[in-house]
Amino acid sequence: MKNLLFLAFVCLLFSNCKNKEELQAASHFQKQPAADSMLVSTNKFAIVIHGGAGTILKKNMSPENEAAYKAKLEEAIKVGYNILNTGGSSLDAVEETITILEDSPLFNAGKGAVFTHQESNELDASIMDGRTLNAGALAGTTTVKNPIKLARAVMDKSPHVMLSGTGAQQFAQEQGLELVDPSYFYTENRLQTLKHVKAHEAQNTTNQTSSVYDASITDTKFGTVGCVALDKQGNLAAGTSTGGMTNKRWGRIGDTPIIGAGTYANNATCAVSSTGWGEFFIRGMVAHDISALMAYKGISLQEAAKEVIQKKIPELGGDGGIIAVDAAGNMVMEFNTAGMYRASMDAAGNLQIGLYKEQ
Repeated sequence: MKNLLFLAFVCLLFSNCKNKEELQAASHFQKQPAADSMLVSTNKFAIVIHGGAGTILKKNMSPENEAAYKAKLEEAIKVGYNILNTGGSSLDAVEETITILEDSPLFNAGKGAVFTHQESNELDASIMDGRTLNAGALAGTTTVKNPIKLARAVMDKSPHVMLSGTGAQQFAQEQGLELVDPSYFYTENRLQTLKHVKAHEAQNTTNQTSSVYDASITDTKFGTVGCVALDKQGNLAAGTSTGGMTNKRWGRIGDTPIIGAGTYANNATCAVSSTGWGEFFIRGMVAHDISALMAYKGISLQEAAKEVIQKKIPELGGDGGIIAVDAAGNMVMEFNTAGMYRASMDAAGNLQIGLYKEQ
């Protein structure tokens, strides 16, 4: 009998020790950095880009300009696609893709940035990591050639999320990023747009009854570039860059550098980049709202994007669009304007490019 009791005691002791070891092992696993999740790789990935939304109509677009926009969109998205296809991260794909768009005078970001009321160029950008929910953003820089690279540096190499103005530029210099003379951002067509807007503004000041619709005036609030991506490790990322609104004053900042409004990424739901009337996208927290609808309401990315862009934002009085991709690789390009420069590629390499609503 004593031998049986002793044997039972030993078994119980061994069982307790084993349970403790399992608990310790589980505890240790939970404490491992999120990077462990990157060890799992699949062939599923996707990338979507935009170059701004607005009154983009085929009747107003010359064949040469249409070809130029399509060519630049294709060039940019293929840079990101190649990064993803070779196992690169979604963050790298987003950063490098947006850099291509920033370097083009076709889009209101980087080289093609619009002018403020004072005839200067003030740039904003942001980027977000869906795996860690870390983010970086900047507002009101005038000498940083590629704002998206500065946003990435803020995220990776500073304890902050957003920097602005001269402080952001000082940080960029310390990080060895390329700085340029403000004249680098000058483009004649953007300056002429500013002068046109100012003349229209002056005319309306003296003639309050004027109600003539002018698409070039209406669309001065639009113009952004963005990218969202899902990599083979299942990580999402989003980034957005802009020159803001033509004729903006007083250091105005739109939704682009605001995490949750212009940019948001979360591996549990989706990655979103916005383009539109920034004041309304800030009030609606558009990018995060789409993610929240998926998380809390359990609806699809397509349903969430449609709810926000086709219903919520118009009810506030705003317009624009978004691009997004979810954790399963589903891609969405939703907008309520006449057009949006956009492109997408899936893991199979299927490329879609659109400019107008009917495409």
